Amino acid sequence: MPIRPLATLFAMKRGKLLPLPPRLARLYGSLRMPRTLTHPHVFSNFVSTLDGVVSLNVKGHASGGDISGWNAQDRMVMGLLRAIADVVVIGSGTLGADREHVWTAEAIFPELADDYRRLRETLGKDDAPLNVVVSGSGELDLRLPVFASGKVPALIVTTSAGAQRLRKHAVPDSLAIRAIAGESATIPAQAILDEVLRVSSGKMILVEGGPRLLGDFYAQRLIDELFLTLAPQIAGREANDRRLSLVMGRAFAPGEGPWGSLRDVRRGSSHLFLRYSFAASRTEAS
Repeated sequence: MPIRPLATLFAMKRGKLLPLPPRLARLYGSLRMPRTLTHPHVFSNFVSTLDGVVSLNVKGHASGGDISGWNAQDRMVMGLLRAIADVVVIGSGTLGADREHVWTAEAIFPELADDYRRLRETLGKDDAPLNVVVSGSGELDLRLPVFASGKVPALIVTTSAGAQRLRKHAVPDSLAIRAIAGESATIPAQAILDEVLRVSSGKMILVEGGPRLLGDFYAQRLIDELFLTLAPQIAGREANDRRLSLVMGRAFAPGEGPWGSLRDVRRGSSHLFLRYSFAASRTEAS
C-alpha cells in the first residue's frame, strides 16, 4: 500500500523551514529546525507503546519495529530525521538488536532513498551521517556492516579497557576508536558528546538509543528535542519484567525531572507523532 501523508494537528512556527523535496513535504508536511546553532543540537527519536514500552527486549523482537507494528510512516520519519542529522548515536544494545543495520535514512526506508539524498545534498551534507556506537566493554564485532561496509563513517566511544580489546582486531579504515579515561565502565553523556565533536564538525546530533544511553543524556540535560511516535499498542509488563521504557537506569527525584514543551503533533491513522523541546536555552530556535 502507498504510504499516506501525516496530518498535522498542531505545529509551532518557530525555527528555520527546511527545504524538503516535494514528496517528503507531501508526506511529512513542514519541518522546522533551529535557525542558529551556538551549541550542538541533540535530538532523539523513539517509538513507544501507549503504556510506555520502547522495546520488548526479547531476542528477535527487541527493535522498534515490534513496537510500531512496522509502521511505514514511523520509518519515513526515522529516515527524515537521519537525513538531516550529521551524527547518529546508538548504544551497543541497539546495535545488538539490529546487527546488520547501518544508521542512514535510506537503510530504514529505501523507498524514499532518492528524496533523502536530495535533502542531504540541499543541506550541504554530502556524506552519510557519522554512526557512533557507545560501548563500555568494547565487546563489539568489527566485521558488522556499520563498521566494515564502508557505507558510513563510524566511531566507537569506549573505555580504555574497551579500546585495548578492540585494537586486538583488525580495525576498518572507516572506523575510529576513542577511549574515555577512567575506571568506570559507564561513559558520561557529556564525554560521548565531546568525543563526537572532536571527530565531526556537524552540529545536528541524533540519539537513537537505547534507553539507558538516553537516560544519561537526559540526566546531564543534553537533550534538546524528543521526537516520539506513540503506537496504539499495549505491551504490558510482569513483575521484574525486562521490557524497556523510554528512559532506563535513571530515576529523577520529584521536581527534578526534565519537562518538555509540546512543539508538534501529527497523526498517521492511529499513530501519533509528537515533538517536545527541552533545555531551550542551549539553542536559538526562534
